[in-house]
Amino acid sequence: MKHLALSAVVAFGFMGSGAALAQAQIGQPAPAFSGTDTAGKQVSLADFKGKYVVLEWVNPDCPFVKKHYKSGNMQSTQKHAAAKGAAWVSLNTSGAAADPKTAASLGAWSKEQKAVISNLVLDKGNIGRAYGARTTPHMYVIDPAGKLVYAGAIDSKPSASADDIPGATNYVVQALDELAAGKAVSKPVTQPYGCTVKYDTAG
Repeated sequence: MKHLALSAVVAFGFMGSGAALAQAQIGQPAPAFSGTDTAGKQVSLADFKGKYVVLEWVNPDCPFVKKHYKSGNMQSTQKHAAAKGAAWVSLNTSGAAADPKTAASLGAWSKEQKAVISNLVLDKGNIGRAYGARTTPHMYVIDPAGKLVYAGAIDSKPSASADDIPGATNYVVQALDELAAGKAVSKPVTQPYGCTVKYDTAG
């Protein structure tokens, strides 16, 4: 899947090549978006109005993504979100987003991983820029009122080793549990880690 055009290097912040990303703001309305998923369906944030929504930036070639999928940690997080009534939208930001081969390969990968998701959306860069997505994975939680309430890492252990998962705090699970209990998210922003999302500077 080399055509997914995301580099497998650790990134703890945006290390862009020119244009800065306009970061979505915690406590403010989440940026509206629409895009096509791997099944060719048009997907919009508005489709999930009144629900919690988890956004996950993903790149199957990234060792950090592999850590969480091969261990089953991402799938268990997805199941936890589903149990809370949340929709889960995975996104792949790539210059090859319009390529049917990209959609087919991503769709096959998602099924192989038994991902518990609503959609896997192909993004040419506009959605990623709107959210300030920096890494794969980069996680976001949106509340039923449409406000962004969490942005950052999936957990507290910034490594590519699955051995670190048991001792990590899963920030997405923590945020959803706090929200379900009627509490504010205690850590609304954390430092994302993973492979750098590559943006087309012409895009």
